[in-house]
Amino acid sequence: MNKLRNFVLISLFAALASVGAFIRIPVPVVPFTLQFLFTMLAGLLLGGRLGAISVLVYILIGLLGAPVFAGGGGPAYVLQPTFGYLLGFSAGALATGVIANRDPHPTMRRLLAANFTGLCIVYAFGMLYYWLISTFYTGRGIGLWPLFLYCFILAVPGDAVLCVVAAVIAKRLIPARSAIVGR
Repeated sequence: MNKLRNFVLISLFAALASVGAFIRIPVPVVPFTLQFLFTMLAGLLLGGRLGAISVLVYILIGLLGAPVFAGGGGPAYVLQPTFGYLLGFSAGALATGVIANRDPHPTMRRLLAANFTGLCIVYAFGMLYYWLISTFYTGRGIGLWPLFLYCFILAVPGDAVLCVVAAVIAKRLIPARSAIVGR
């Protein structure tokens, strides 16, 4: 029963991340989607391990060719400069889940700390990968200031709001989690 329940929950959050890629909020310069919201919720509600696995399943589905990423899918997607953010979603879900679930009834402060830690991890992965692909694959390179401007400053405000939204949602859902996840 636990294996089936975990399979269903992992699949559900992989599907939510896929849907989140297509819920776009129009902002200039940087595409803003709800993937980050659903990957954080995976960590918060499923725990670090299952949350990270759900994001890895989502990534695998996209790399196998399903167009579930904001820019499509397929194995060549690893060469997209933004692929690092996808990898960061998994690491971020792991950290978010571990931090939030140290307490079976986390406070709003703990949920926010977990989310903002996950946010830092996602952006660290994303920016490093963007720099590596730009420098070594495309050969165009990118300076540190443009990298910081386009890959962090212009993108992070919306995701910071999603950190708060995810904490509020999780705070409301955590009491029901024990019936679903068994915690």
